[in-house]
Amino acid sequence: MPVDLPRVDPGTGARTDLASGVQVRSETDGPWCTVVWNDPVNLMSYVVFVFRRYFGYSRLVAEQLMMQVHEEGRAIVSRGSRERVETDVQAMHSFGLHATLERAGED
Repeated sequence: MPVDLPRVDPGTGARTDLASGVQVRSETDGPWCTVVWNDPVNLMSYVVFVFRRYFGYSRLVAEQLMMQVHEEGRAIVSRGSRERVETDVQAMHSFGLHATLERAGED
């Protein structure tokens, strides 16, 4: 007899319980965001370098995100599951950037 697995909405990460039809979200489901914050220490060119090296962003995208950090004080640089975003935040810390995670839509 086949086992019914819960359906997962790829956009929200919500799981639908097949027995009840109710969507259920756990604390680790997406979407989460990595937020990089402005600081008075790192050069703008270094922030562009980090975004290109770690995330693989083009020079244009990395420069736009860096300018958002510089002008607005913060920028969302990645989205995904909580686990993925926690990894990204730790990576930003390892490069010396100040980063936090938050639920998407709370910015």
